[in-house]
Amino acid sequence: MKQEIIKILTELRPEFDFSQSTDFIEEGMLDSFDIVALVTALDEKFGISIDGTDILPENFSSAENIETVLRKNGAK
Repeated sequence: MKQEIIKILTELRPEFDFSQSTDFIEEGMLDSFDIVALVTALDEKFGISIDGTDILPENFSSAENIETVLRKNGAK
């Protein structure tokens, strides 16, 4: 799942190396508009709907955090 997340992130913002980052938000790799686009892409890829209460910057700051949110919302 992590590789799929990194692939989606790279498609969204190809100028960054997400596999080497520890905090996408802190390092300026993702902003609020990117998170909205990311949520849409993740919903489509994994066939889920991420709950609005889970759409917080800290939940999208790393591939591990994104994976946690995906699993919480039913992704396998």
